[in-house]
Amino acid sequence: MARQLSRRSALALRGATCAAFLFAAACTEGDSGASGPVAGGVTPGGDPIPPASASVADIPSAQEASRMLAQSTFGATTNEIERLSSVGISEWLRDEVAKSHTRILPDILTLAGRDEDDRDDLAEAFWFRAIKGDDALRQRVAFALSQIFVASFADGTLQNRPIEFAYYMDVIGDNAFGNYRQLLEEITYSPAMGIYLTYRGNRKANEDRGTVPDENYAREVMQLFSIGLVQLQRNGEPVLDAQGQPIETYTNEDVSGLARVFTGLDYPGLDRVGRNPDTDQQRASAMVVYPEEHAPEEKAFLGTVIPADTPGEQSIALALDALYTHPNTAPFISKQLIQRLVTSNPSLEYVTRVTEAFELGAVALPDGEFFGSGVRGDLSAVVAAILVDPEARLAESTADPNFGKIREPVLRFVNWARTFEVNNTRLSAAGSLRDTRSTDRLAQQAYRSPSVFNFYRPGFVAPASASADAGLVAPEMQIITASSVTGYANFMEDYITRSSTADSFAPDYSQELSLASDPAALVNHLDLLMTNGSMAPETRARIVDAVAAVDSGHRNFTQEEVRVQTAILFVMTSPDYLVVR
Repeated sequence: MARQLSRRSALALRGATCAAFLFAAACTEGDSGASGPVAGGVTPGGDPIPPASASVADIPSAQEASRMLAQSTFGATTNEIERLSSVGISEWLRDEVAKSHTRILPDILTLAGRDEDDRDDLAEAFWFRAIKGDDALRQRVAFALSQIFVASFADGTLQNRPIEFAYYMDVIGDNAFGNYRQLLEEITYSPAMGIYLTYRGNRKANEDRGTVPDENYAREVMQLFSIGLVQLQRNGEPVLDAQGQPIETYTNEDVSGLARVFTGLDYPGLDRVGRNPDTDQQRASAMVVYPEEHAPEEKAFLGTVIPADTPGEQSIALALDALYTHPNTAPFISKQLIQRLVTSNPSLEYVTRVTEAFELGAVALPDGEFFGSGVRGDLSAVVAAILVDPEARLAESTADPNFGKIREPVLRFVNWARTFEVNNTRLSAAGSLRDTRSTDRLAQQAYRSPSVFNFYRPGFVAPASASADAGLVAPEMQIITASSVTGYANFMEDYITRSSTADSFAPDYSQELSLASDPAALVNHLDLLMTNGSMAPETRARIVDAVAAVDSGHRNFTQEEVRVQTAILFVMTSPDYLVVR
């Protein structure tokens, strides 16, 4: 059970509860594959690519820059707002995509074999890169992809395999701006995914023993990583049969046929399939196919037939090609990335435009240049298309009550830590960040979801809610409860009020302290940084009044410090912050 709220958290809770349950009607009264320009971008039918971003200004205002940073990174800083407002959206995207990825595996290999909990090393690796990384867009997109191509070190077989898991995390980060087909292949050959979805050491059928290949990955690679459960139009809507019902994409026979493809995969350098690896190098490498355990028979699935006796690597390549080119894949992946970055309920036109960018591997940026490799599945083009789309950028969307998404708990914490430039991210002096899944913390932790279905599903509908009545999905609501709302407020207060002399996660409030004598100016400053200039007048007035009412210090903090801490806590538990529009 969550502990009793502090006085300050209790004051903030009313706004937090309204925000957290906005879509559930609890507050019904007010609620590196990218290159330079691509010559002659055309649709598959030969028509020019419609310049969807033509109506989007390339040089954003400070408020517009802050809003884009909230969608594309873990949150705005004063410096990043100034940078984006200066160079423009197009140049900012090019710069971000060009930044190299700081890989995790080298650090984990150095730390392997110590007595400490390996899960702490993986958690610290994420917090450090999300909070301190220079490649902010890559880290944010990698986090989004990790919620689609899910593996988890929460419990079970992966919690003591940090090397394999670091390899998987690097696959996600390395390919965040690469090609979807390459990402799918590297995920498939990843030992962590092989262990998590039980196809590492998957053997061909054995009639004498009555065994058949494990079907787990074959099912999930279709259901979650590529084509989904039902046939889709390019706008993400289901294709319906004559009775008005969705048409399933695959059958049990398709699963069985595809399962034969993923046989014989295991760590490299083993004397037989199923043996444990002897070296860290084996654990840190892609799996290989052992021909003696690869199913030799014909493999038929989704209208694709792989002839008998096709070598294992070739069988896998053909299978992944079939998923990559399937008409469902572009809208299925594109819509989920829109949901993770910008809005839970994108319009059909928005999904269509991003699907087109996936298919073409290119998009027109606001400066008129084409961006992307021109190869289907270029994720840099997909991400750019999501972020420069008029639905994401134009002010009209902020006034639409159906637009936007709940800011999930991990994003909130990292936003705070980045915005206020915490001194460092060592977990040795911040034990509560080792595991933030409990409802008295964040109710979520990166890469530690309870299942392959992530912490929440993209199609989750909050039961008995106003959003459900309006036909809207609210994915992040799946992890929000009365306990988690209270837990979040307390958890954030603990860190917001952390001493500037703390060994780690100590915030720098120097800018804010200079405004503490002027509550209105302080709240305006936080509005730009944290709520993208969208704070409602009534929210602003309440926070200003609360800050002005602080007339003395508290514990070891001065009056100015308490004012700043109060303002930040109230902002971070307000509806205007928790729902990003």
